Amino acid sequence: MLSIHFIRQNPEIVKQTIADKRVDLDLDALLALDREVVALKQQIEEMAAEVNRLSKSFGKVSKEDRPALIQRSKALGAEKKALQESLRVEEEALQAMLWRTPGIPAEDVPVGATDDDNVEIRRVGELPSFDFDIRDHVDLIELNDWGELSRVTEVSGSRTYALKGELARLEVAIHLMVLDMLAERGFGMITVPALAREDAFYGTGHFPGGREDAYHLPNDDLFLSGTAEIVLTSLHRGEILDEADLPILYAGYSPCFRREAGSAGRDVRGLMRVHQFTKVEQYVLCRDDPEESARWHGELLAGAEKVVELLELPYRVVECCTGEMGLGKHRMHDIEVWVPSAQTWRETHSCSSLHDWQARRADLRYRREDDRKVTHVHTLNNTGVATPRILVPLLENHQTEDGRVRLPEALVPYMGGKTHIGGAR
Repeated sequence: MLSIHFIRQNPEIVKQTIADKRVDLDLDALLALDREVVALKQQIEEMAAEVNRLSKSFGKVSKEDRPALIQRSKALGAEKKALQESLRVEEEALQAMLWRTPGIPAEDVPVGATDDDNVEIRRVGELPSFDFDIRDHVDLIELNDWGELSRVTEVSGSRTYALKGELARLEVAIHLMVLDMLAERGFGMITVPALAREDAFYGTGHFPGGREDAYHLPNDDLFLSGTAEIVLTSLHRGEILDEADLPILYAGYSPCFRREAGSAGRDVRGLMRVHQFTKVEQYVLCRDDPEESARWHGELLAGAEKVVELLELPYRVVECCTGEMGLGKHRMHDIEVWVPSAQTWRETHSCSSLHDWQARRADLRYRREDDRKVTHVHTLNNTGVATPRILVPLLENHQTEDGRVRLPEALVPYMGGKTHIGGAR
């Protein structure tokens, strides 16, 4: 969320950002409402001062003048109460608009509307070549009896999955490998629940815009989150951290849930887009220093690239355009991994810098060491790894003609020394 002071002082910058990010928000209406709120507050303060003045003068007037004074005081009190109700309504309306104000992107972020406007930064690794007819990941799972992709939908509905045997162990092994790697990079593992209150979703910016994608548990007034970022952002809510406490680096491990409300008909086969998954999230709280924030963005991106390199997967890094980067993002890079059966790239990691946009929403602050001023932190996040999605390119890129899958060297110790999984049953 942008501060109202920034919006007042920089309306043209905010208007351009609204246009570039394709946000449905009328900034002129927001500013007009802000002026109304300011005027109402001033009126209420003036009335309060008048009531106070009348109260102080009560003992100084004659008995004959007191009834008129009392009547005037009551009338002012009633008028003040009505104005306070009007103020409450207008402040709520203003807050609803402020929730939808977009974060200002970096100056060099590409302007565009869809992922076609994203800019490829680099490619790493060679695309695989096969001298046999390849199988997609679903065929490999069925051939090796690695899952119950059909039966489980009878129990849990569409876009669900159940893995078995070696593939189930491989899913766990990947998370262990990534957590070990992140620990070496200074990230502390933390397990967090998928359950969160509504205000936590507002804190990250997932609400109000992404409300349709979250599962709601009305009896408990809780929601199921689609990323550990939601809980981690609110973990230090309302605290005033010391600058010496920063940066805080989390490797958040959690079950995740998404309704995939806007993805009808997309990636319906197999494991690419499911309702429940497991994810390790890289998460950073740092000082409100743009240079430090940019450095951590680079660190998070490097960590994600290290993951796909350890998995020996060809990938590319793209910089997301303004229309694709999300409401609060200052900068966003995606890592996309090659999926042979589709002959295309699929996103597996998303690296985001949000500066103080989330911190203002979630009340995340720290006290500077030099001037002792309290200010907002910067937040950043990136996928560590998400399963089962990463299994799609892993199985397909490393498949062999006989239906087995070669394991990347980094995973061999986590799989009991096995170099391959699968084979004739």
